[in-house]
Amino acid sequence: MPEVLREPTFLILTALAREPMHGYGLISEVSTLSAGRLTLRPGTLYGALDRLGDDGLIATDREEIVDGRLRRYYRLTDDGESVLRAETERMRLNVQAASQRLRAREQAATTRLAGGVA
Repeated sequence: MPEVLREPTFLILTALAREPMHGYGLISEVSTLSAGRLTLRPGTLYGALDRLGDDGLIATDREEIVDGRLRRYYRLTDDGESVLRAETERMRLNVQAASQRLRAREQAATTRLAGGVA
């Protein structure tokens, strides 16, 4: 698994952190988590699920037949949880660093506007 997760992968793992989900549920949950910015197409989703399964980050939880069609539910594995936690921490530290820099920039601009020495 790459050191930095792409956003769709991060959101799929995030969606599965709460409970096992099937494909359509994942598509809907990823859209919700991204505030509608990211819409996964079925082919993209199932390709990602295959890769995540191969990497041991997700596993099949159960299968059921609904309206004559197979519905497969996926769950986050312990390794998947570890990867998601590590990525969440990496992102948190990046947000913290960016926020500190932006606050410093705002303070410098305020000082300049108030006639201080920049």
